[in-house]
Amino acid sequence: MDAVACLFCSKNYPHDPFSPFCPDCGEPLLLVPLSGPCLKTIPTDRSHPLEKFSDFLPLRSFDASLSLGEGNTPLVPLGRLGPEIGIPKLFAKNEAQNPTSSFKDRGTAVAIQKAVTLSFKKIGTVSTGNMAASTAAYGARAGLKTYVLLKEGTSRMSLPAAGIFGPTLITVRGDYGRLFYRSLEIGKKLGIYFMNSIDPFRVEGYKVTGFEIFLQLGGRQAPRFVFVPVSSGGHLLGLMRAFEDLERAGLARGYPTFVGVQAEGCAPLVRAFGSGKLKYERLSEVRTIAHAISNPAPPAGNAVLKLIRDHAGILMSVSDDEMVAAQRALAAAEGLFCQPESAVTLAGLLKLREKRILPADGSSVLVLTGSGLKAPYALDSLPLKVRELDLDDLEQGLDDPA
Repeated sequence: MDAVACLFCSKNYPHDPFSPFCPDCGEPLLLVPLSGPCLKTIPTDRSHPLEKFSDFLPLRSFDASLSLGEGNTPLVPLGRLGPEIGIPKLFAKNEAQNPTSSFKDRGTAVAIQKAVTLSFKKIGTVSTGNMAASTAAYGARAGLKTYVLLKEGTSRMSLPAAGIFGPTLITVRGDYGRLFYRSLEIGKKLGIYFMNSIDPFRVEGYKVTGFEIFLQLGGRQAPRFVFVPVSSGGHLLGLMRAFEDLERAGLARGYPTFVGVQAEGCAPLVRAFGSGKLKYERLSEVRTIAHAISNPAPPAGNAVLKLIRDHAGILMSVSDDEMVAAQRALAAAEGLFCQPESAVTLAGLLKLREKRILPADGSSVLVLTGSGLKAPYALDSLPLKVRELDLDDLEQGLDDPA
């Protein structure tokens, strides 16, 4: 049986899919790192990431029929932006290239493998965006009854993105934060595995992104900085644990400085970090266009604060204007169209560079978590210059640099 552990209590427990929180302190439980002989190499001849990094994952077997081809996303050199801002070794890990166009597929891919192994017939999630679509897609792939719980007033753009896969969609009136915990209670009674944001197997799936970054940079030295958007906190935890695994195995030299970035209009972890607090306080008000990371009470927030401090990382926030400017810069200079929530990574890097906190040497990686096509509202204010020409004037017009 898989064992999980609390970062705060240092106690181990047998894994319970309906109870991802420590019974003593209420903080998230994470899988106990696998023990065994120290690895010296990663079998790069295996094409699927869940097979390639199987020694670091809590899967006793891999069922390829459950996969949608997730992973192996490109690490794109930012050859124009990087030199322009004085960081020549700047890269973007484009997670929008996953099957449902977001990083959520990483976690869902591992959680769905576990769900089938445990003989679940019903799965679900609480989400208003990317995780809803990802869980619905993988549930359809596995032939499982899937439930997607959304808060009342969820954008109509999110409904068809998940609904096309045929899940049961339910909008729930009431406190959205409480819905997260209530889903686990109901799931236990009805036999529904709610693979929510901090499910320990979902967090394990996020590790794979870190392993890929390491290999794509040459498989020897960890990147100097890794910038990650932060919402519930599970994604950042997974990426940090990936480099813990690599360091523990003696494969990676060094450990990255992780920079978790939130929106200024919803930055409970940044507030706690800046004031030296070990635990965050829930926000009563949210004001940001970055809906995918506007979580006023992140379930893994305190765990993020702990790991960021343990590893000398940074938590920071950027304004909506800064993230939109960064989104447009990535698109215009590098051809990468990401969600505004993803662009907080570049906005955060630019802020650190201005403050001279970010050195020019070493490699820096921006983790772009989702496609800009998932957030068309961000284009509403985009200034576009459109010229009109008669067909007979086209040649002269194209030759005119105006």
